[in-house]
Amino acid sequence: MARGAQKEQARQRAQKEASKTKKPQSQLGARAAGLQVKCPKCFSGMPTYKLLVQHMEAKHPKDPIPPESQFAA
Repeated sequence: MARGAQKEQARQRAQKEASKTKKPQSQLGARAAGLQVKCPKCFSGMPTYKLLVQHMEAKHPKDPIPPESQFAA
């Protein structure tokens, strides 16, 4: 069982080194910044106006599609 103990020690050492170099980073801020256009009907975010048009045609076909100038910053 000497190899089993060695294996466990190596695993713990590798885990400790990986935790030093790898910092958990949240992508929520980057994701929120990417969703610049919101659907006026259901308020779901989309990255581009083109995707908003597709969304409106698929999910809200009876509602008018707002002009692109409404979303310009």
